[in-house]
Amino acid sequence: MTFRPRPEQDRRLSHPRGIPTRPSRSRQAKAWLVAACAAGAAMLAPLPASAQGRLEAHYEASLAGIAVGRGTWGIEIGDDYYSASAQGATAGLLKAFSGGTGTGSAQGRLVNGAMVPLNYTATISSKKSETIKINLANGGVKDFTIEPEPPVDADRIVVTEAHKKGVIDPMTSSLVRVPGNGELLGPEACRGGSSVFDGRLRYDLKLDFKRMETVKAEKGYHGPAVVCAVYFTPVAGYIPDRPVIKYLAAERRMEIVLVPIAGTRVLVPFRLSIPTPFGPAVLEATQFNTVALPPRVAKTQ
Repeated sequence: MTFRPRPEQDRRLSHPRGIPTRPSRSRQAKAWLVAACAAGAAMLAPLPASAQGRLEAHYEASLAGIAVGRGTWGIEIGDDYYSASAQGATAGLLKAFSGGTGTGSAQGRLVNGAMVPLNYTATISSKKSETIKINLANGGVKDFTIEPEPPVDADRIVVTEAHKKGVIDPMTSSLVRVPGNGELLGPEACRGGSSVFDGRLRYDLKLDFKRMETVKAEKGYHGPAVVCAVYFTPVAGYIPDRPVIKYLAAERRMEIVLVPIAGTRVLVPFRLSIPTPFGPAVLEATQFNTVALPPRVAKTQ
């Protein structure tokens, strides 16, 4: 999903007690939040999907209680396909709290009930414009491009061909399918993990069940939700000495709140919370409208 910056995002944020104040604190906050949002961009690898439904949602991003961005997310799950698109400040949550504009999209097929990603595109414009395109096949990355091509950093852990196997794109991975025919919202939704490649960073995410709660959007969904802890493990494509990477890998308080797309056993994020040294970074749905779609009638001769 992507976000449109709010005017308030230019307001300076003070450091919490114990962190020295520096002239570059706004840039430091942005660096932390870019990495923090990257960690929350994907939740679980998609499992077999069933039924059909559609979601149209609006989200707001805030930092330390100050609104800093807005975005939209649309998802459609058919009988043999799925698609997702986002618009706003960034694609894939990478800079939801630090400004910019962008779009993102992902498409895939449903094969024997399983989501099989085909392609992912994200265009991000801040000080510079960048487009990431990923094509996937046979459970991994077929090819990908970043335009313009980024400079080589000798300190960055190289993403190898092996790292690009058995992975999915960030947008597809945010669709969490609960297997079976039993209870949709419960501990089962927070089991498992995913391997994600976003064009630069290769990372793993694991969820653990925390609790159940009731959520209410300003418009749309009002009902039960499952809350999962999110654990981030960088694998490749990152610089090990960067404080944000170390912080996120050690952080145990990140949470994702999941609710269902009507007519399916697919859950999507309603709220994402990431503690940072500058206060909590929160992404939450303000509008969450979802409907079940009627099954497609097969054509007859």
